[in-house]
Amino acid sequence: MIRRTAAAALVVLVACGGDANGAAPQFDAAASMSYIQAQLEFGPRIPGTPGHRQAGDWIIEQMRTRADTVIVTEWTHVTADGDSLPMRNIFARINPDAAQRILYLAHWDTRPISDQATDRAERALPVPGANDGASGVALLIGVADALQKSPPQVGVDLLFVDGEDFGDFASNTDVLIGSRHFAQNLPPDYRPLFGVLWDMIGDANLRIYQEGYSMERAPEIVSRVWQTAADMGYHEYFVATGGMSITDDHIPLLDAGIRVINVIDIDYPPHHTPRDTYDKVSQESMQIVGNVALELIRRVG
Repeated sequence: MIRRTAAAALVVLVACGGDANGAAPQFDAAASMSYIQAQLEFGPRIPGTPGHRQAGDWIIEQMRTRADTVIVTEWTHVTADGDSLPMRNIFARINPDAAQRILYLAHWDTRPISDQATDRAERALPVPGANDGASGVALLIGVADALQKSPPQVGVDLLFVDGEDFGDFASNTDVLIGSRHFAQNLPPDYRPLFGVLWDMIGDANLRIYQEGYSMERAPEIVSRVWQTAADMGYHEYFVATGGMSITDDHIPLLDAGIRVINVIDIDYPPHHTPRDTYDKVSQESMQIVGNVALELIRRVG
């Protein structure tokens, strides 16, 4: 679990919302944990399964009560093996008329196989996806909760991408499906100020290093995020040291000219195993990352 430092004590103080002086509502980590649990109740969210369809419907329902505009993009992805997979990206827009915009994204599907399991018999099992999938979705919904109570002057786009985790990362086949589709079909003249991919951010042993491709291709956004975290006392959790370069949903958007970085805690032992379950995620971690996500928005407007 996260050590209770002064920064962690700050989490407890801000978790209950605005203060007596009228401060803007803070991220509700307890609610975010309930959003993780809700997703897990659908079972694995593998494209083409009932759990996947139900989870997508649930995300759309959540965002229609929180965002000003919700755009659902549906298409069929044909895999390298010739299978047809139903896909949905969910694009929720807050303050859609604002010229200045921030993009936050997360993937909402889960991996069909546990290829990182040490037990060979477990490798054919699906990944529950409490952290790898559900935590990022829960963060975006939690951000929408706070912004509904205290609307931003800047526009905020929350993008839930499908099919990130389906296929083979070694050959780059049938992965990042939703982010590639979005990058190939951007809204007209879409150029947000910056974007952040939030992935695997609920790890109970939270340590987020600066992802390699983000450092290489959008270093000013990395600096913005890590400086914000440091200013909030979270330098222990947002570690200002270069980490691994990770193939993830930020890559297609960077290729399309969108300045997006990856905030990911990749050092997560249950990654791509059947043990990526609810007990491995932490309300305290969700609070820390959620606070940073909101502060980034508020510093713009």
